[in-house]
Amino acid sequence: MSSTASVWASLPVPAVLIDAEGRTIDVNAPAELFLNMSARSLKGQTFLDRVAIDAPLEEAFARIRRNRSPVFITDVPVGTGERAPVLCNLQAAGLVDDPDTILLLMAPREFADRLGRGGAIKSSARSAIGMAEMMAHEIKNPLAGITGAAQLLSMSLAPEDQELTDLIVVESRRIVKLLEQVEQFGNLRPPERRIVNIHDALDRARRSALLGFAAHMAIVEDYDPSLPPTYCDPDQLVQVFLNLLKNAAEAAPGGGTIRLHTFYDVSLRLRRQDGSGVALPLQVEIIDDGPGVPPAIAADLFDPFVSGRENGTGLGLALVSKIVDENGGWIGVDSVPGRTVFRVSLPLAPRSDDERSE
Repeated sequence: MSSTASVWASLPVPAVLIDAEGRTIDVNAPAELFLNMSARSLKGQTFLDRVAIDAPLEEAFARIRRNRSPVFITDVPVGTGERAPVLCNLQAAGLVDDPDTILLLMAPREFADRLGRGGAIKSSARSAIGMAEMMAHEIKNPLAGITGAAQLLSMSLAPEDQELTDLIVVESRRIVKLLEQVEQFGNLRPPERRIVNIHDALDRARRSALLGFAAHMAIVEDYDPSLPPTYCDPDQLVQVFLNLLKNAAEAAPGGGTIRLHTFYDVSLRLRRQDGSGVALPLQVEIIDDGPGVPPAIAADLFDPFVSGRENGTGLGLALVSKIVDENGGWIGVDSVPGRTVFRVSLPLAPRSDDERSE
């Protein structure tokens, strides 16, 4: 493979080569997935007749060929007529050895903004987690003694004084619960990945939620019945969905509706550390009609100890992000008052043992 062909094949974002007449010369694999069109169907066709891009690209291409300089356009809707347009950042430039041939890159903005995070934990938060893990066990033992002593003491107190011992017990148990979450975060076992039906995992989480913390909510299922299976740890996937359902239920303590939406979308590819890309076409959205995420913490919502609720530990969503990342997926959030969407993107189950071993 030539160096040019190698670079073309390794491009992680959707890319198209367009000739001087506006016809498609070639389309890379991410572009085929993003546009849901094969390279064969696009080659030789006028690109802007097949793909709807809300920007004056013909003028931009002419300027590129005339000035021999690249063009950058941000926040441009790109669609194919078969689905809603996706906001993209576009970059176009002429090839060095053939300036009349345009290379067009289309980076979906939603994913470009967030894939850099990739579920990673900031170093300062990681250090805090490590310190808390070391302290958790030592703190839990004396707390158990304090709780027991307060309960014994309350037996000999007048009713008006028992309020103080009750407060000691309640606060001690709250601290123990926080320490258990820290221990869970630090001691999460490696995922045991296998083929999983997403809807089975969602149903397990939904039934458990309705019997407990989400009993005051209405949960609506909006599933794509043809969705193929994913490849992950089934118990950890249920844990992710339970945590997200709990987050949605706590966002609307007075009651409301949670919508579970699954669909197939080929536009997202996650870039691995070795530079290769993996498609994450299986989408699960958990949508609530609560007040929304405070804008001040939206960018750091998946970091440990970041919470938008009073007395929140800020570990639930950090744990969710860690689990999703270790199972090869991606998670993001979009929130406005009255509508918050947590979107989990997962890979397809492998079709062969070779794929599974990779």
